Formats: sequence, C-alpha cells, structure tokens
Amino acid sequence: MQMRLTAVNLGCPDPLALAAFYAKATGLPPHERSGADFAGLVGEHGLVIGFQKVTGHRPPTWPDGEVPHRLHLDFAVDDLDGAVAELTALGASVPPGRPRPDLWRVLLDPAGHPFCLSPRTPRRA
Repeated sequence: MQMRLTAVNLGCPDPLALAAFYAKATGLPPHERSGADFAGLVGEHGLVIGFQKVTGHRPPTWPDGEVPHRLHLDFAVDDLDGAVAELTALGASVPPGRPRPDLWRVLLDPAGHPFCLSPRTPRRA
C-alpha cells in the first residue's frame, strides 16, 4: 500500500479568518469548498492546508505546553527578519522563549498555532 498526503488540517475557531491569514502569508489560492465550518488553501500538487471549525477551541500554549500543540507548519523564507515583520503585521505573534533564532523563528498564527520559519538556504555554522 502506498499513501499520498492530500491535506493537513488545523482546528480553529474561525476557519475563514485563519485561511485568510495563511492566504496572505503564502499566496495560496482558496479551496473551492471553503465556508464557515471548513476553509482551505490549495498548495503544490493539490496539497490542501485546511482549517476546521472547532467549538470551544483552546489555542496551544507554546512553549509551556499546558495546552499542547498537535502539529505545526514549517515554511521556508528568503529573509527571516523581513518575514517576521510581515507576518506580525498580518496578525501573527512572537511567543516568548524562542529557541535557536539564528536557525529558525517560531511564530503563532492568529488562532494560536505555532509555525516555524527557516531560511530557504540553510546557514552554515
């Protein structure tokens, strides 16, 4: 048996709002069936980043883990500092206790999910 990944879904209180944040951040187009309970963005090879409405959603409390995160997304960028500035202007936030900011940056999306930015070309020590 061979499986092909077709979607990654995040629970959130407002799927359309979170999809709009990631659409602005990535430039990915919306999924044709996006609505109030589920919204998605279509990436390369048809991979969907989905956002599913969760009643009573509690955002992860990264990094302390009182409310653990279930997964996180990683994105490659050309300029770490520039990307952080643009994403915080779109509604992301910078959590306390950032590990290894010389290698990657951790941000929280508007629903509280952590996501990582790393340089498109790895830096050498």
